[in-house]
Amino acid sequence: MGSDFVTPLSAIDRVAPTKRPNDHVIMYQRWACLLFLHWEVPVATLRPLVPEPLEIDTFDGRAFVGLVPFTMTGIRPRFLPAVRWLSDFHEVNVRTYVHVQGQGPGVFFFSLDAAQPVSARLGRWFFRLPYRVARMRLNERTKRGGEMSDGWMTYSSVRTSLGPKPAGCEIRYRPSGAPQPAALGTLEHFLAERYLLYTGTRERLDREAVHHVPYPLQTAELAEVRENLLAAAGIQRGDTPPLAHFARAVEVEVFPLRRLRFGT
Repeated sequence: MGSDFVTPLSAIDRVAPTKRPNDHVIMYQRWACLLFLHWEVPVATLRPLVPEPLEIDTFDGRAFVGLVPFTMTGIRPRFLPAVRWLSDFHEVNVRTYVHVQGQGPGVFFFSLDAAQPVSARLGRWFFRLPYRVARMRLNERTKRGGEMSDGWMTYSSVRTSLGPKPAGCEIRYRPSGAPQPAALGTLEHFLAERYLLYTGTRERLDREAVHHVPYPLQTAELAEVRENLLAAAGIQRGDTPPLAHFARAVEVEVFPLRRLRFGT
């Protein structure tokens, strides 16, 4: 599978992964306060970092790397209740977009930093994901009584273990505009509406599916973005400000990890 081969955008089915899988749910989660930051980077920058046979997914020939801070709540296995100290924590991931021979467009994670050490280790053991441990904080400016004031939010993260350091981010932003799902065929849909994740190496690749309603996307205004998580993952980006989108929350179903088999 040559690295110069690019599957046309229109040739990839981007609707099928958004449909609920015909499989059993293993876990429930809630994802909240999602900020999607994206920078365009050359395919050649990402190709050495992504295991074959995964191909870099592109939009009109452009590849992107994403930085996504958010908050996980209510994480629980299907038949067990959530445990607050274990089930609620902040997370930030560094990712790009991939497919397999023009099928199954999804996400490949370079890193996932979590503020819950036990959950981070469970994610490494059971889902084979490159979790790290970090110290994180999300501040929303409010008035007395809890009412939002000017809408500005600050998300900060500093990696403390299980990966290259220094690595972290400090982002100040606020959502703007009315929330609405991204339209199929748009760049926003390409970047946000991803329901498959890939993990592993060239020797063994696994895929996992999640399902939720389409993100209620808003644009986001950025006041400050300082980060070196991309550099810690081996990705050099330019100085162009990132594309920024926000989603308040979605309820998520998680399905089993499945090993991918090739040449059979």
